[in-house]
Order: sequence, then C-alpha cells, then structure tokens
Amino acid sequence: MDNKQTETSKDLTFTCPHCQTVIGREDFEGHYKVCGVCNYHSRLTWQDRLKLTVDEGSFIEFDQNMDSKNPIDFPGYVEKIAQLQKECETREAVVTGKASIAGLPALIGIMDSRFMMASMGSVVGEKITRLFEYATGNRLPVVLFTASGGARMQEGIFSLMQMAKTSGAVARHHQAGGLYITVLTDPTTGGVTASFASLGDIIIAEPGVLVGFAGKRVIQDTIGQVLPENFQSAEFIHEHGFADMIVPRSELRDVLSRLIRLHRYPREAS
Repeated sequence: MDNKQTETSKDLTFTCPHCQTVIGREDFEGHYKVCGVCNYHSRLTWQDRLKLTVDEGSFIEFDQNMDSKNPIDFPGYVEKIAQLQKECETREAVVTGKASIAGLPALIGIMDSRFMMASMGSVVGEKITRLFEYATGNRLPVVLFTASGGARMQEGIFSLMQMAKTSGAVARHHQAGGLYITVLTDPTTGGVTASFASLGDIIIAEPGVLVGFAGKRVIQDTIGQVLPENFQSAEFIHEHGFADMIVPRSELRDVLSRLIRLHRYPREAS
C-alpha cells in the first residue's frame, strides 16, 4: 500500500503503484480507477467520487463558502489553504451536500486527500456537524466517505475539539433513528478514525485501504510486538469486526442504494 497517489494526470497510461502494471488510462478510468490486475483502488478526487456515487445533476452543495481561519497564527497556513483551494476546486478538505442515489435522497460528505491530506480542522468539523444536524432535522440518511491523515496540527487544540463535536452530532442523529453509512477510503487515520469515521451504523471499506489511528511502527514500538503484515488494512479490520463489509468500487453505488432502501427511506420530515 506504499506510494498511493490520487490520480489526476492526463497521461495516456497509468502505472499501478501496487503491481507496477502499465494500463491504458482510458481503460483505467473506465474501470472506476481500479487496477484490473491486482484490484488496487486508486485515491479519488471529490469530483470523481461524486460522479461515481450520486445521480447526475442531483447534488446541491452545503456551506461551500466556509473558510478556515488561522487560530494559532501558524506560519504559511493561510497561503497554503489558498493554494489548495485553487488546486482542488473546493474551499476545504470535505465537500458536503444533498443528492440522490438511484433516486433516493441522501446527504453526502466526501473527504479529499489532496487537501492537506484531508486533515480535520475546524471547518471540516463544522461542515460535518452541520451535515448531521440537517440530516437529523430532515430525517435523511448520511453517507460519508472518509479519507484523512487525522487532526490538522496547524490549528492545534481547535482541531482536536472537532472529534467531540462531530461525534456528538452523530450521536444525536443516531438517537433520532437516522441512518449513517461510513465508507472508509484510503487512508482513514488519526482523529477521524477515532471519531466520526468509526461511528457509522454500517461501516463499509473499499478493498485494500489503510485504516488506523497511530502508525504501525509507533504501535509496534509501544507494545513491543511485531504486528501482522496486513495490519490496518481493510481486510484486517473486516476480519476483526471493525468494518461490516468490503465493497469494490464498481458495486458501491448499488450497495448504498440497497441499504438506504432497506432502512425505509425516504421518510417524511418531522
């Protein structure tokens, strides 16, 4: 799982970083950006993920003009944010909104690892909290695609506070009988794993993705034991009960729509 990169290049070929197979880019993109040889699932941009998941033309974005501040005056932070906003065509590391999946209304959140490794700052936490509050008030399911390096050190304690805030919003949604589906994508780590990513009523993982809190080497040094080779992989966490299912990208949209329908959505707003 080393050297995984979000694929945005327009080269004619794609070299799989897992098995080194050279694939025609047209074939690669037509196969959901998944290697047909080893099943490596490339990281997706939020635009790619949205296109593969929701009905065309159905997405309405929430809080799209919300900007990060610099609460601890971290050097260069404001400039870095401005640069990434242009490169990623979004103002923060998560895009949220309302859409439909196979005709079923749902709220969607998509984290984009290109944006500071989708680290969780105050705006990420606020957007996700508002998403769940809207879902609770309007009796809608939430589908959240996680991909993060964890808390955003450039915001210090303000970043860590988002763990409690988002978890509280998820809890209120759960208490109101709402459905929350987490889709773990590569990588989901740190404070995101320790908060809203692990709180889904149903937790789905894409094949082979990295999911964990601390790094494998840190854990090994702490407990003084050698960990399994596939430790923190989607397959490992599924085997040990952390994820409910592993779903290939090509099947994910159908699985999401079936789960939403199974839980008797749409429901009338209260």
